[in-house]
Amino acid sequence: MRKRRFLTNGGEDEDPLSGMANLFDIAMVFALALMVALVSRFQMTEMLSSEDFTIVKNPGKENMEIIQKKGKKIEKYKSDKKAGASKGQGKKIGTAYQLENGEIIYIPED
Repeated sequence: MRKRRFLTNGGEDEDPLSGMANLFDIAMVFALALMVALVSRFQMTEMLSSEDFTIVKNPGKENMEIIQKKGKKIEKYKSDKKAGASKGQGKKIGTAYQLENGEIIYIPED
């Protein structure tokens, strides 16, 4: 009779899938932490703010990209390989200077 008391669980029925809910919660917390870490690592916190910004990737190269955010709209422009082929056409409209801190200032010509 003593053996039967230890073998039974005292009338409690355990659900074999009850541990799956805990695994799902852990997976959701891990996924959220991974997304926060990636946003922080790639310094993309500007995408989450309400400020307007412009990012230039690979400036001056054939695969240059410009990413602009205005309000909630994000636009992406890629450079055209043919644009550099038309040298000598056009006119100078200003001068751009890059400061020591990396900021670029554009001064239009009068």
